[in-house]
This record gives sequence, structure tokens and C-alpha cells, in this order.
Amino acid sequence: MSLNNTPKGERLHIGIFGRRNAGKSSIINALTNQAIAIVSDVLGTTTDPVYKAMELLPIGPVMIIDTPGIDDEGELGLQRVKASYRVLNKCDIALLVVEGTEKTPDDIKLIEKIKEKNIPFVVAYNKCDKGGSKDDGICVSAKENINIDLLKDEIVKIASVEKPDKKIVGDLINEGDTVLLVVPIDSAAPKGRLILPQQQTIRDILDSNSVCIVVKEDKVKESVLKYSPNLVVCDSQIFGKVKLDVPESVPLTSFSILFARYKGDLAANLEGIKKLDNLKDGDVVLVSEGCTHHRQCGDIGTVKMPMWIKKHTGKDITFEFTQGGEFPEDLTKYALVVHCGGCMLNEKEMKYRIASSRDCGVPIVNYGMAIAHMNGILERSLEPLK
Repeated sequence: MSLNNTPKGERLHIGIFGRRNAGKSSIINALTNQAIAIVSDVLGTTTDPVYKAMELLPIGPVMIIDTPGIDDEGELGLQRVKASYRVLNKCDIALLVVEGTEKTPDDIKLIEKIKEKNIPFVVAYNKCDKGGSKDDGICVSAKENINIDLLKDEIVKIASVEKPDKKIVGDLINEGDTVLLVVPIDSAAPKGRLILPQQQTIRDILDSNSVCIVVKEDKVKESVLKYSPNLVVCDSQIFGKVKLDVPESVPLTSFSILFARYKGDLAANLEGIKKLDNLKDGDVVLVSEGCTHHRQCGDIGTVKMPMWIKKHTGKDITFEFTQGGEFPEDLTKYALVVHCGGCMLNEKEMKYRIASSRDCGVPIVNYGMAIAHMNGILERSLEPLK
């Protein structure tokens, strides 16, 4: 997987914030040495958050998010301001661009929100054509390319702290181990491609100097006998079948459960499991996915998950659905949130969604853990993670 093809969820997310015409787009162009953002003297040129996947050396693959001005006006402008603030939920690093050398009330309000969310940030005082310094930021000029390298160095310094080397499965296996991946080939995996969690797990196994064997669900039993795997990882949807073909002595888990650990919070998911067993007639459950794939017949989120939950609980439950960047700010109407593995979300946003659920007093559970529980295999599927 090349730098250009690094998944969105694996890129360091850098949000660029500031008032209209503070020079946010000019700063982006100066940092990247590319004209990738439109620069104009017209107020409100950036009307929606714009995501720019690119490489920022020496950090590597990043997602730079250019946001609308935080001082926008009018009914539409207020919606744009809200959109800018929502970007904070997925930022690993925030860069506040201040026009001149003095922060405005809008800038101060944003800094308070950044601190509230514990996001590391840098303040760039732009349009300081003579350079200079500030105790709480860096004086730069995007136009004259003054102190841009200094600003980049500060971002790099934060990035080295904010992006630890995490493993999907590599820390659960030893060098030379054999891992059997069970990958169903269905309409969710277009011809010639594997879905993202499967690709990432394969790469993580190879990076760990271990052996990866990939099979379809009808080859599990013979593959276990032939290769004696140290671990079996399957798609959550086929837990029920695979558990019959894998002896109890062989560790078994799923891609989704691995991602619950990789990007989420296993303890929060276990609380969600408790709620899954105690749903009542009339409860509303939110099923949320981080990607925007085309819904198809037998879709796991809108078809299979509601069907399995209704069968498991025997209750008359109402389901609502969200996709992609859409996630309600107020979750209090829901009895439970059931969320996908989040392969298209970065860790910051996945943990924000978990925290939002916790703050609203609403349990949240990951697809894989819910499916494992409903198949009576949760304890076994969590064993390899201990």
C-alpha cells in the first residue's frame, strides 16, 4: 500500500482553523509547497470542510482539513461554523491561523474548545511579514514564506508524540507464527479487492514477520488441519459457521473485534453487550457506520444487524441508521448504539463517538463483539486479546 493509497483512517488528521481570510488556505499551500487550496480575498471562499490526503514530510501520509471561517455570519454561515467545530472531533492536531498578532474572541473561543477536547495545537500568527515571535505561537508569513519551516517543525514535533506505532494483530502473535484469515467473498467485496480491514490485517501480519494464509469460509476445516495456525481471524458475519470448524484449542477472533481494540475501547463495548441483553419493546437502537458504501441486498448494517438483534432479544425494537461522517450530537433518544469496526474512521473520531455515547449515558457496542455475543462465542473471541 503506497503513501498515496494509505487509508484515510490511518492518516494523521491535521485541522486548519481560523477566521475568514486569516490565510488558512495560504498556510496549507506554504506548508505543502503546493497550490492545493484555493486562495482568494473574497470572504468565505472555503464553504465546507475540505479533506486533502497528501504526504507531509517527514511525517508521511496525512489528512489536511481546510475549514470554513469560524466567524462566518448569517444562517448559512452559522452552519458552516458548526461544520468547522465538528472537524475537531477527528483532529489529531489543530492549527489555528490568526490574522496579525492579536487573537480575536472567535480565536479564543476556538482555543478553549480545542483544549476541552485535549487536542494538541499550534497557533500561527499569519501575515507577519517582518517575522517576530509570540510566547504562545509562531509568527509567519505565508506570502513571504517566513517561518514556515519553523511552523512545520512544530507540527512534526507534535506528530511524533501523537502517532504511536499501534498494531492490529502484530502484538498478539510471535515472529514466525501462522495466522489463518477467513475471508468471505460477497457483494461487499468487489471483484479483485478485499475489504480494508482484511488488507490492513494482512499487512500487519507480514510486518510482524509472521505467515498469513487467506481462505474462504468453506476451506477452514482443511486449512486448520493442514497449517496448524496459531490464530484464526474471521469476518464477524460467519462466526457461527467458523467456530464449528476451528477446535477450541485454536485461538479465534474476528477482524471487527481486532479493530474494536485497535481504534476503540473494549471496556465500553462490554458495557454495550450488557445493554444488548436488556433491550425492551419500543427501544430505539442506532446502527452507525463510518463509511458510505452503497447499500445492497443483505446489507449488514440495515438488514442483518437489525434481524439478528431482534432474534436475539425477541423484542419489538426500532432501528435508525447513519453513515460516514454523520453521527448525532444528541444520542439520548437511543437505548444502544451499534457501530461498525470504524476502518474508515481515524482513532480520534472513533473514540469521540464512544465518548459521546458515554456522555449521553448510552451504551455502545462494536459489530464484531455484538455478533460474537449473539453466537455464544464472545468469551472465546476475546481470549486472544488478553
